[in-house]
Amino acid sequence: QVRLVESGGGSVQAGGSLRLSCAASGSIFRIEDMGWYRQAPGKQREWVTAITFDGKASYADSVKGRFTISRDYAKNTVYLQMSGLRVEDTAVYYCNVPKILVTSMGWQYDFWGQGTQVTVSA
Repeated sequence: QVRLVESGGGSVQAGGSLRLSCAASGSIFRIEDMGWYRQAPGKQREWVTAITFDGKASYADSVKGRFTISRDYAKNTVYLQMSGLRVEDTAVYYCNVPKILVTSMGWQYDFWGQGTQVTVSA
């Protein structure tokens, strides 16, 4: 059974930084893309950033230049370094892995972390 476990959320003042982590565990042979979404109160979940197996990163315009995604292949972990945080970045952040090759099971799809709260105060 594959699980995604997030950590690193918290409260910070505007302009501050936080780093989120998301570790995938289980009988994993290969992970393709990894990414992050967020959901602010009263709003729909939105895509924030993603990184491919080859390490190519892409970002939503709202976070470009402030957030950096990275991954550790040996640890099956993806990170989100958030700097220059704004009040509007306040949300629950979710790790997402669209596709994982699971040992003895083949490709499995659409994995989500439990979410971690990020609160930015003025």
